[in-house]
Amino acid sequence: MKFFIDTANLADIKEAYNLGILDGVTTNPSLMAKEGITGQENILNHYKEICDTVEGDVSAEVIATDFEGMVKEGKELASLHKNIVVKIPMTTEGIKAIKHFSNKGIRTNCTLIFSAGQALLAAKAGATYISPFLGRLDDISHNGLDLVEQIRGIYDNYLFDTEILAASVRHPMHIIKCAELGADVVTAPLKSILALAKHPLTDAGLAQFLADHAKGNQ
Repeated sequence: MKFFIDTANLADIKEAYNLGILDGVTTNPSLMAKEGITGQENILNHYKEICDTVEGDVSAEVIATDFEGMVKEGKELASLHKNIVVKIPMTTEGIKAIKHFSNKGIRTNCTLIFSAGQALLAAKAGATYISPFLGRLDDISHNGLDLVEQIRGIYDNYLFDTEILAASVRHPMHIIKCAELGADVVTAPLKSILALAKHPLTDAGLAQFLADHAKGNQ
C-alpha cells in the first residue's frame, strides 16, 4: 500500500519524506487555505514547491465546477510538473472532464467519493485514482471502511486499473483497516502516520533494555 500525506504544509511533507516511506501528497483548497496560501499564483507556486520536495504523485485540485473550466484549470495544473495528478470532483461534469483527461493521457484523482456507484463511474471514465472519504462517512454514522471493501470487490470483478486512494483518514486504525481491505493508497495527516510507529510495549521494552544496559556498564 502506498502512503500519501494529506496536507499543504511543507514542513510536514518534508518530515514524512524523511521517514523514507512517503509515496505522494494530496491537497485541496481547504488545506491550502489552512496554510494561508491564497491567490492563483501563490497556489501554483506552492504546488511546484511540493513537487520539488517529494518524488511521487501530487494531487492538485481544480476549483471550476463546469467541464470547460475543469479542462482549462486541469491542463494548467498538469503542465506544472510531471508528477501532478489533476484532482476532479465527483459530479457529472467531473466525469466528463476525467474522460477527457484520460483520452489525453493526463492522470486524474476523482475526489469526494461517497458511494460505490460514484466509484464505478469514475473508473469507467478512466480515473487514475478515486478518493473515498472515510471520516466524513463515519461522521454521519456510515462505516467508511465498508465503502472501501465494496469498491475493492467491484474493481477486482472487472479488473479496473483505477486505484483506491482512501482519504479523510482520521486515525491510525483507519490506515490498518485500509491495508487489510486492499486499498491501493491511503492519504493521511502526519500525526496518523507517525502514530503507527507508537506502542506502549515498545516504549516500555526499550526503557528496560536501556536500564539493564546501564546497570551492566556502571
